[in-house]
Amino acid sequence: MHRLLPGHQYKILGFSPNISPAYRQKLLSLGFLPGSPFTVVRIAPLGDPIEVKARRVSLVLRKKDLALLNIEPMGELQSASQSVAVTAIGVQQRA
Repeated sequence: MHRLLPGHQYKILGFSPNISPAYRQKLLSLGFLPGSPFTVVRIAPLGDPIEVKARRVSLVLRKKDLALLNIEPMGELQSASQSVAVTAIGVQQRA
């Protein structure tokens, strides 16, 4: 389980085996490549959706879609006040 925090950077390790081939290809074409970083820009007030930036693309993804990525934290870019925990099964809001 990883906490997603605004202003933090994460590295994409790969994709969940549960991801559809079409959705995997769409994420790859948008720059969500294994080994590449992405940054959490902001999180909606109720925790879903989450705006992320990878390479030069900004996307707003649902928590369940982000749960299809295998990620590891890389560090903080700025201070953050919200966090979201991502699990392989789903996502839960954390205070």
